[in-house]
Amino acid sequence: MLTWRLQEPKKRGPEEAANHALGRSRGGFGTKIHVVVDGDGLPLAVHVTPGQAHESTAFEDTVDAFRVRQPIGRPRTRPFRLAGDKGYDIPRIRRWLQKHNIATVIPEKRKPHGRKRGRPPKFDSQAYRRRNVVEHCIDWLKHARRIATRFEKTAVNFLAMLKLAMIQRYFKIYFRDTT
Repeated sequence: MLTWRLQEPKKRGPEEAANHALGRSRGGFGTKIHVVVDGDGLPLAVHVTPGQAHESTAFEDTVDAFRVRQPIGRPRTRPFRLAGDKGYDIPRIRRWLQKHNIATVIPEKRKPHGRKRGRPPKFDSQAYRRRNVVEHCIDWLKHARRIATRFEKTAVNFLAMLKLAMIQRYFKIYFRDTT
């Protein structure tokens, strides 16, 4: 008597999350887009999480995802300074940034019982004013109808559309007609 053993088909392509980066948040059912942007507002890396996920859950993955070419030598993988909103004011993130020699531009959260004792973290308010380039970057990303309405079911396809919108932005900036 022969017995057949069924094998699961091999998965092709990148691994897909079970939740497809969709989840409930205060704004409704959706996806959070985490973006690393340079000083001119050009996106360097993007990561998606479900709507209810906290900002800090995708921090290391997003910051580790980009490489910036240098004229000489290896690509730069770490920024000199990183700005974020109060959602990133977490001791784990501050330790990670300090360990990687990245200056932080993150304001302190308001704590209901006051701050902890000791020296407060450094905060450069002039550099923090430039954080609006991140908001502008997300704004033009949302101008793409396919991104704003999220037509794609899977997170992999949605991330591909985000990267395609980023490429389109690069083309608009670098190949604009200036004559």
